[in-house]
Amino acid sequence: MSATSSAQPVLIYDTTLRDGSQGEGVSFSLQDKLNIAIRLAEIGIEFIEGGYPLSNEKDVAFFEQIRKHDLGKSKVCAFGMTRRRSMKAEEDPGMKALVAAKTPCCTLVGKTWDFHVTEVLRATLDENLAMIGESAEFLAGHSELIYDAEHFFDGYNANPEYAIKTLQAAAASGAKWLALCDTNGGTLPERVAEVTRIAKEAMASYDVGIGIHCHNDCELAVANSLAAVDVGATQVQGTINGIGERCGNVDLIAVIANLALKKENTTVLGGRPLQQLTELSRFVYETANLQWRNNQPFVGQSAFAHKGGMHVHAINKAASTYEHIDPTLVGNERRILVSELSGRSNIEAIAGKYNVGDDKELQNKILAEVVRLENQGYQFESATASFDLLIRRVSGKFRPHFETIKYRVVAGDRDVKSQVAFAEAIIKLQVGDTLWFDAAEGHGPVNALDAGLRKALAGAYPVLSEISLIDYKVRVVDSGSGTAASIRVNIESTDGKETWGTIGVSDNIIEASWQALVDSVEYKLHRSEA
Repeated sequence: MSATSSAQPVLIYDTTLRDGSQGEGVSFSLQDKLNIAIRLAEIGIEFIEGGYPLSNEKDVAFFEQIRKHDLGKSKVCAFGMTRRRSMKAEEDPGMKALVAAKTPCCTLVGKTWDFHVTEVLRATLDENLAMIGESAEFLAGHSELIYDAEHFFDGYNANPEYAIKTLQAAAASGAKWLALCDTNGGTLPERVAEVTRIAKEAMASYDVGIGIHCHNDCELAVANSLAAVDVGATQVQGTINGIGERCGNVDLIAVIANLALKKENTTVLGGRPLQQLTELSRFVYETANLQWRNNQPFVGQSAFAHKGGMHVHAINKAASTYEHIDPTLVGNERRILVSELSGRSNIEAIAGKYNVGDDKELQNKILAEVVRLENQGYQFESATASFDLLIRRVSGKFRPHFETIKYRVVAGDRDVKSQVAFAEAIIKLQVGDTLWFDAAEGHGPVNALDAGLRKALAGAYPVLSEISLIDYKVRVVDSGSGTAASIRVNIESTDGKETWGTIGVSDNIIEASWQALVDSVEYKLHRSEA
């Protein structure tokens, strides 16, 4: 549905980098966090929460480095807690860390539930109100302030009057947003709507917007977020793919799609098209080293997959018979399961970035090659450099800069004096009519291969001295095959100006790593010639 001129904008607040990273099995490197933040800004996410600067050096480094990137209208937020008991806000280490982050926005979390105040904080109810008010006043003097009312719905159920007082303390002290948090994820949609409406009415005299922050412990986070929007919330907090602690946060992919496509009087992302949603979802999965959720609404591989004969017959006549939206609206695609065809990503949407144009024959060739490789375990959503090379190969524009003659790596050797384990790689390559032979050591076989490859090519291609490997991920593709299963290796490389991802797949982890390393070097060489 198209939005009207009177449509209410709902702003999206992403906490993938903080709340999402608290999910089991999720650990983002600094470069991961930067890459995700840039992607979020590209699609128009209004608020990007970068982390808790007091908790670790990585988050401090993130805030320092993200300032070097142009994020358009997206605002980076630093997250922190109210000042400590018996300490002035300006003296509190947490408050100082938030100010030092130099973000245009700060998010302050405080206690709303009287039970938490007395039993967890070991503070009086009045002390907690002072902590909220003084912390908010201090931070509001430095940046736009968002107040997250932790356990708001549980707190309201226990002591409605006090829960509202905590909101008033933040609003009176300069908060511009009040986010009502269903921290335990146990509230039903009708109760979320009722309490959100009450809170909004109670805060009508303050110049604040109302937000909603839902967890998914009852599989209701999306429904709860939409219910809050229905009664006046104009900010939704969550994570991409719903990753997060316990059962996760609300999935912003579903929130964005539902608000934009299902609610006629609502706009998100400034009215931008949503074709990047599927790619974004898969990029975050790959970056987090998590398996895609095939049945994920809107963006999952199975979201628009049809197998039953009756279904296929129907959609061939009218797609709307078994599809609630056109899948291309969110960058996904329809799949007809009549053979072993599976694992297809949205190649048509992605290929548009590579000047394929309207050449349908070439697009079909690219698609066929991607299908072939994905059936072997390749995934290109976070391996854009390998995908670039694939297109060059299929279109006949790829020129190899070198040929691998042989390589050998020995791992597990130990320096006698230092007792430090190291690996050694021996590389033999051919560039034109010239053979290049070299060796290198590294802290592990992949590091040694990387160093050896660039060292062997240094004479022919000095530009390779600019490259460094910044991330390395390994995943078993076919766990059913045990130790003989295919291995997928994703590598992240940079030359200080650009960062790119490559991929390799083999039943041998060294071979898979070598493929990804070769692609990384070839991508750099092709780019340097452009």
